[in-house]
Amino acid sequence: MNAFGSTGIEVSRLGLGAGVLGDVGLSENEAERLLLGAVDRGVTFVDAARSYGAAEERIGRYLGTRRDEVVLSTKGGYGVEGVADWTGEAVRLGVEDALRRMRTDRIDVFHLHSCPAEVLARGEVVEALLAARKAGKIRVAAYSGENAALSHAVESGAFGSVQCSVNVFDQRAVDDAIAVAASRGMGVVGKRPLGNCAWRFAERPVGQYAEEYWLRMRAMALDPAPLDWSELALRFAAFTPGVCTVVVGTTRLEHLEANVHALERGPLDETLRSRVRAAFVDHDEGWIGQV
Repeated sequence: MNAFGSTGIEVSRLGLGAGVLGDVGLSENEAERLLLGAVDRGVTFVDAARSYGAAEERIGRYLGTRRDEVVLSTKGGYGVEGVADWTGEAVRLGVEDALRRMRTDRIDVFHLHSCPAEVLARGEVVEALLAARKAGKIRVAAYSGENAALSHAVESGAFGSVQCSVNVFDQRAVDDAIAVAASRGMGVVGKRPLGNCAWRFAERPVGQYAEEYWLRMRAMALDPAPLDWSELALRFAAFTPGVCTVVVGTTRLEHLEANVHALERGPLDETLRSRVRAAFVDHDEGWIGQV
């Protein structure tokens, strides 16, 4: 288990990205098996969002009896019926909704989800989030996002943790926001550690989530040997200095178990890690963090 910054929370190095739980093609039995199987394998950080369909409800339904074994993370600030997005009321009601759906009396980490920097600067949504923390409804006020908004969140001093993209093809935050956050005792959650598995595609996956990372992969011309791409990517992201946990979404327990075993092998050899870092720096064309 890793310390989650100076928040007093401990997290597993591998977390479960719960977006998959909102997939209508995933049955209730499969959702239950995935959630309980993850906890049984030591994956205790579960990251959801208001926009992830039925994810929060399924977490509440199937992890209720094991609530104290997990760190529950979710995101909001938008999507509350009858309330304008990115207002204090949207945050307040979003926290209340998440508590109800996840069947818990507190949420460990609640993120403002890709909130624009100018909205953060106005202060209303931040104040609402801090009020929820003061009331004991959340433990850590957090921000999830990229680039200028992420830097603003880190520099503001308002948040106890941040979530951002970090992977072989997305290293923009490594020496900037992540390093600063860690120096300030903030928890850091790495998302997209597998880079949308861009290596799956022989040809450019036009219009797909992985397209931008595929282009970067081709430009970097990085050979993952002696590892396969999945292990290289996961170990690079999970052991990036300052990162406390990385979230991976999967519907298959065998994939989750393989990821657990990969991380048991520890950080990349320093020579290989340096090669990964150099490949990004040397070919960087102004590549920004992917939201």
